[in-house]
Amino acid sequence: MKSTRTRPPLGALAASLLLVVLVATAPALADPDPSDRRDYTFVERGFLGTRADPLIKAADGNVVLNLDAFAFTSGPAAATVNPSLWRQAQLLSKHGLFEVVDGVYQVRGFDISNITFIEGEAGWIIIDPLTTTETAAAAYALVSEKLGQRPVSAVIYTHSHVDHFGGARGVLTDADLARGVPIIAPKGFIEEVVSENVIAGPAMMRRGMYQFAAAAPRAPDGYVSVGIGLQAPRGTVSLVPPTIEIEQTGQTLTLDGVMVEFQMTPGTEAPAEMNIYLPKQRVLDLAENASPSLHNILTPRGAQVRDSLSWSVGLGEALSLYGARSDVVMMSHGWPRFGGDEVRSFIANQRDLYKFLHDQSVRMMNQGMTPDEIANRIELPPGIADEWYSRGYYGNLSFNARAVYQRYMGWFDSNPVNLQPFEPAEEARRYVEAMGGRDAVVGRAEASAKTGDVRWASELLNRVVFADPSDMAARTLLAQYYEQLAYPQENGVWRNIYLTGAAELINGPLGGPTPAVPPDYLRVTPTVMLLDLLATRLDPNKAGRNEESLVLRFPERQEAVRLTVRNAVLTYDPVEFANSDGAVTLSRAAFLGAALGGGNAPDAGLARMLSWFDPAGGQPFPIVSPTTPLAGAAR
Repeated sequence: MKSTRTRPPLGALAASLLLVVLVATAPALADPDPSDRRDYTFVERGFLGTRADPLIKAADGNVVLNLDAFAFTSGPAAATVNPSLWRQAQLLSKHGLFEVVDGVYQVRGFDISNITFIEGEAGWIIIDPLTTTETAAAAYALVSEKLGQRPVSAVIYTHSHVDHFGGARGVLTDADLARGVPIIAPKGFIEEVVSENVIAGPAMMRRGMYQFAAAAPRAPDGYVSVGIGLQAPRGTVSLVPPTIEIEQTGQTLTLDGVMVEFQMTPGTEAPAEMNIYLPKQRVLDLAENASPSLHNILTPRGAQVRDSLSWSVGLGEALSLYGARSDVVMMSHGWPRFGGDEVRSFIANQRDLYKFLHDQSVRMMNQGMTPDEIANRIELPPGIADEWYSRGYYGNLSFNARAVYQRYMGWFDSNPVNLQPFEPAEEARRYVEAMGGRDAVVGRAEASAKTGDVRWASELLNRVVFADPSDMAARTLLAQYYEQLAYPQENGVWRNIYLTGAAELINGPLGGPTPAVPPDYLRVTPTVMLLDLLATRLDPNKAGRNEESLVLRFPERQEAVRLTVRNAVLTYDPVEFANSDGAVTLSRAAFLGAALGGGNAPDAGLARMLSWFDPAGGQPFPIVSPTTPLAGAAR
């Protein structure tokens, strides 16, 4: 299955099909007014300059992010990129420091998200310190270069996604933390960070390689954007826990002389999220509850399904509370919008976007339509569709409609045939056999592709590949079809998924072992949540009928817990530290090193128990071909 090629070639067949495919899969809706240049004006407004060196590097010299990687988008749209997505990439490629209003600044384009600096009496109040310490430090250095050196007086996390807190140690020193710089976050922040980034971390990171096309070249025939930002950096992720949690809408804080008001929006774009209002500056920060694109109700990398109805309600409340008092709206991604009328129109349209998505998906669901039927029929109405920021550059209308269905109804469509679906490989083998064998299916796929029906051709060839993953001819042809499906996509995530699937069909799973959980995450995660993580790695075949119970004692935390393995299940109970005589005494760090890092356990009983668990890490699992076939699959 190995090949020296890193991606399928644009062969004669693929090249001849490109125009047909572009026409056949073009968006159903016409583009908004092409003469509307508001976004270009807003993107340029307040520009103060950028870094002289486009390469942001880690301490070891490795490039974390190249600011000039998307300079190729400055010209006319390439034939291999949807013109609307090209336009979005052009807008997002403007990087540097921008003055939003007097005393409020943003650094954009240094990460997939924005970092905001608010001028206080003595220092900077920072909102959302990016994904990595390297990009956050680079942004802080640019602010210091252009506006003068000032200390950090407070940090605010708008929500629990890593691109809004991971760079905290790039702007905060140990001395800052020692002097008590306040770190503000919405209620439940730490719990949601752990739930989303640790428990299901390996699967999410693997799928994230598809969503963000980690291995694709930055080029007109490769990765061009993810729709709400250009690229995620590859650097050091940190987590500084909050010292203040915001609990209710209307709560205010005075930070370094600046009045800040908060609006709680739990269960919207993130389980723990909040908007921010600056009364004196008349600036509303909608966090990631609004962006220059339709967002994800269910992100393709995997997460809990979001509540599109609550999302729209949160935006409606923001409009009611702050719309008449705001001259500027800024966000965690993209660029601000200026002028009271523009602000109110934008918030109202974003509210209506998520409300329409919810209401119409439910309406069709209640008419008996299945998720796929809803996804293929739902269309945005005029008014919402007239705005560029309603387009699906990051989220996708049909994908989101399936998510709304899933939130209410689950994955099952009530058709009895779907109660016991076959595994993909077994299902594929049966379909290929029923359709006359491998050559017949490949022939039908090629014939469909020649008419421009590459979606159906890909469906057919996917069956062939799953029936026989060693069939390199079928894999190569399917890779070409995936590449052709990628090019016309307006949605940056869908483009990335197609391109990554194409590359992995040729080369096999890309990327290295699953990265270790960042140390900062482990330090702040409650012990019970770490044990929940450990429990998901217990292998029943290794544990068998074995039973083991022992008490662990962590002196530095004055904490003790009893672990029990029984019936191939790990359970745990707290034990009073003072009454934990006979326990295995060790530091929590030593336990985590043995349980999650492959280190040696200091106790024979603990070592025996840990031998029943899967090792941490692991190689990337297949996605576009079957996982390890099960012996004796149903026939």
